[in-house]
Amino acid sequence: MVITRYDISRSDLAELLEGEPNYRIDQVWEGLHSQHREPAELTNIPKALRSAIEELLPAALTPVRQVSSDNGKTLKQLWQLGDGHLLESVLMHYRDRSTVCVSSQAGCAMACSFCATGQIGFDRHLTSGEIVEQVVRASQNAKDKRVSNVVFMGMGEPLANFENVWSAVERIHGDLGIGARKITISTVGVIPGIERLTQQDLPVSLAVSLHSANNSIRNQLAPVNRTYPLRKLSEALQSYKRSKNRRISLEWAMMAGVNDTETAGRELAEFARPLNAHVNLIPLNPTPGYDNPGTDHESIAWFQQILESFGVNATIRANRGTDIDAACGQLRAEHRVKISKRRNA
Repeated sequence: MVITRYDISRSDLAELLEGEPNYRIDQVWEGLHSQHREPAELTNIPKALRSAIEELLPAALTPVRQVSSDNGKTLKQLWQLGDGHLLESVLMHYRDRSTVCVSSQAGCAMACSFCATGQIGFDRHLTSGEIVEQVVRASQNAKDKRVSNVVFMGMGEPLANFENVWSAVERIHGDLGIGARKITISTVGVIPGIERLTQQDLPVSLAVSLHSANNSIRNQLAPVNRTYPLRKLSEALQSYKRSKNRRISLEWAMMAGVNDTETAGRELAEFARPLNAHVNLIPLNPTPGYDNPGTDHESIAWFQQILESFGVNATIRANRGTDIDAACGQLRAEHRVKISKRRNA
């Protein structure tokens, strides 16, 4: 497998560029990371060295297609990896921040019924460098705006790829300069990963794709619940909250007749209150493999009021990029062009 640009450590880079002075290693490292430059743009180092870096450390992501929405404020990008697998990332500009939604796997094995990524199945884990490069490319595409937030809410289950995800988090925090509190890891409820996250030093934010607080219903929506049921999930989240003293977010995609009733609201409140969790109510985005309609906006507002009457703070999330299949649960990495696989040396 080819070693790509952001898979190596600073010491690896020094070894690769053996004979170069330390300040030159620093120039290359900072140019690639904090300055988000391509090797050819590192004009403070000799041209021959720029060419050598380009050859020795190829990019992991080859752009295939990009589409925009929301008057250019949402940009979805399709990337091809060196082995031909595909992934998507989404850059979103808001009034007070710019956020990149990154993928942690090509595909996903969690098989959540309403999620387009889960419907296509699992290809492989992404390396830490493939994850970091998504943030770098977003920073390059942001132009005069600074990418301030990173959310692991793209393709894949981040906590099923813990080693590479956490290595990427450390690189994003330490070398790209994005604060840990501006990094959010979303999980469908992989308890061993939550337990490992609890032991880490960086206080990242944690979001849980819950969608039902009833085991029978959640088993159908998110099959991982059969392995890690709600009681055990709640215990793991309580431990995380005690350790990090960070507010936990619960993601709730609104599905008509499934999880938008008063009973569903009561069950959710019973789960959320002991955690003092914040609930994000998400209008269900259409996907090819899930026919159940989403809850209408009036009913979502009613459900929000139900939660608040039970003492739970809830926000209705404004969807971004639904028209370009870039919203929550819609990433599939589909394309209509033939892409040749990059040959590995």
